[in-house]
Amino acid sequence: MTNSRMRGDNDMGEGMARKMIGRRMSRREFAKAGAGAALAAVTAAAWRPAIAAPRTIKIGYVTPRTGPLAAFAEADVFVITEIRKHFAKGIRVGATSHPLEIIVKDSQSNPNRAADVAADLIVKDKVDLMLVASTPETTNPVSDQCELNEVPCISTVAPWQPWFFTRGGKPETGFNWTYHFFWGLEDIIGVFADMWNSVATNKVVAGLWPNDGDGNAWGDAKIGFPPVLAKNGYRVIDPGRYQNLTNDYSAQIAAYKRGEAEILTGVPIPPDFTTFWNQGMQQGFRPKVATVGKALLFPVAVEALGDTGNGVSSEVWWTPNHPFSSSLTKQSAMDLSQAYEAALGKQWTQPIGFAHALFEVAADVLGRTQDLKREAIRDSLAATKINSIVGPIAWGAGPVKNVSKTPLVGGQWRRGGKHKYELAVVSNNAAPGIPTQGRLEPIEYKS
Repeated sequence: MTNSRMRGDNDMGEGMARKMIGRRMSRREFAKAGAGAALAAVTAAAWRPAIAAPRTIKIGYVTPRTGPLAAFAEADVFVITEIRKHFAKGIRVGATSHPLEIIVKDSQSNPNRAADVAADLIVKDKVDLMLVASTPETTNPVSDQCELNEVPCISTVAPWQPWFFTRGGKPETGFNWTYHFFWGLEDIIGVFADMWNSVATNKVVAGLWPNDGDGNAWGDAKIGFPPVLAKNGYRVIDPGRYQNLTNDYSAQIAAYKRGEAEILTGVPIPPDFTTFWNQGMQQGFRPKVATVGKALLFPVAVEALGDTGNGVSSEVWWTPNHPFSSSLTKQSAMDLSQAYEAALGKQWTQPIGFAHALFEVAADVLGRTQDLKREAIRDSLAATKINSIVGPIAWGAGPVKNVSKTPLVGGQWRRGGKHKYELAVVSNNAAPGIPTQGRLEPIEYKS
């Protein structure tokens, strides 16, 4: 209640009192006076703005902190620590600032475990919003739990096709509670082909695709790499799917050598590629180009290849040179990567940007939500339009209802100065605003 309103109520009471001075109030007059005061109080209360009582907002976050996909989550501790600092005084929803609790669960790189911890976050912790990142093996089971239990969910770091179609998504209807931002197979095929076109090869491609969500999508004869590459004059050698954590790739290597493949591609998990690459070197398979998704994203994975890591290439989702800034902290991509290196003493890694962007979107969604009902949060999520540290994120423009695409470029690992290997962007046709540092070069092997 404002001071002026309080003064008005007091003046009314004092005037009534002066009129009653000098004579005794009857019971009827006393009742009327009491009713008038009560009406004034009710009227005053009705004009006060409604402010919700603060309560703790809970955000669940599922990520592969351990297991063969752990490299994807290497930046999580840093990002979440910084986000908790940023919201130490609470997060604003409507007119009220609420305490924020971030509950992190480790999927252990296991889809069944990812589903279980997501269910715990929903049923036991009663989270208001779910976040999840890093490969279909993590994003899909968590998203499925959220769709089933009607909990708003934001996911990233998985190509959109294996996230959408593997879960039974239909383009004409989509999903109700789960929303995803990342690039798609059409983007990575275009980036890879653009890199390969800069090197003289016989256009024979060795496909190393595992029997998992990514591998089955990337190697799919209808929506994957093979049909698109064939249209562009490439011939694909596909020896079939293999199980993750396989320890003998002799059959695949023999097939690639028989076919005289000069380009290697695929989407193995990091430890599997290390095994495959070492065996390939031993058995005489030395392609001119090795452009591999997932396994070659991280400095630690490339360093594990020793001297033979020089010249391998991969897709690039995010670098310190990307021309984007955080809507939360106003840090540039360079600022964020330098803060990471200063805090941990490690080389920057691509998932930093996308882990941070998850919380950017979450904060934006909650900030536009007028109450904390799940339906209201879901509707706010669907209406998102934000410029994040990984680029613009907005749902509704396609390719399907629940997907927002982010830019993708291509990069090659080269011997560096500050770090053993440094990632140079060598293809930006799909995103000209992201600067390059040269063109793809053939791999040079030591004899």
